[in-house]
This record gives sequence, C-alpha cells and structure tokens, in this order.
Amino acid sequence: QVQLVESGGGLVQAGGSLRVSCAASGGTFSDNFMAWFRQAPEKEREFVASISWSMDSVYADRVKGRFTISRDNAKNTVYLQMNSLKPEDTAVYYCAAGRKYGSRRVSDPLRYNYWGQGTQVTVSS
Repeated sequence: QVQLVESGGGLVQAGGSLRVSCAASGGTFSDNFMAWFRQAPEKEREFVASISWSMDSVYADRVKGRFTISRDNAKNTVYLQMNSLKPEDTAVYYCAAGRKYGSRRVSDPLRYNYWGQGTQVTVSS
C-alpha cells in the first residue's frame, strides 16, 4: 500500500511561482510511475504531468514550458515546480502513483492506483 501526502500549495499572484511536493511511503517509490493531476471547481480532474521511473516526463499542453515535474528517489518525493502561474491554474493538485508499466495512457487517471488528498493552489489576478 502506498500513501501519498501533498504539501506546498497556497495563494500566489499571477506570474508567480510555487512548488508543490508529494511524499510517498510504502511500496518501492523508485519503481512507481508518478503524476500530478488537478481539479478546478465544477470541472473534471485533468492531467498535468507525469514522470517515469527512468525520469521520462510528459506534460499537458496547457502547462508545457511553465511547469516542471521531478522526483527524488532518495527522499521518496515528487515535485511540481510551477512558474508563470495563471488564474486558470487555480485548482486542487493531486499526486498519483501507478505501477512501473501500464497499458493506459499516462494522462488517464485509471492508470494510477494511489492518490493523495490534494493541495489547494490559488492564483490571483
């Protein structure tokens, strides 16, 4: 069983930066496929970024060039560095963990077996 705990959310002005973290416990973190999703009020959960055990990363078009996902296997932690934030980035950000290999797309929430409780990110205009 993998437990995920996000932290680092908060309020930031448009154009600012924020880094959210996700600490994992249980299982073998270095084998996990990790991702960030987000969900704004009255909207569906959407894919933000993913990173594989081999450090390959994938980004949603909306955040490409502004967000960077990374992982520190020694600390069992995955990060999402968010720069040039926009009001439309406001959402609850969720960390997700999946198996090392999977048949579903990395942007498919069903690929992931474990989810954190989420951390709120609010970008003011």
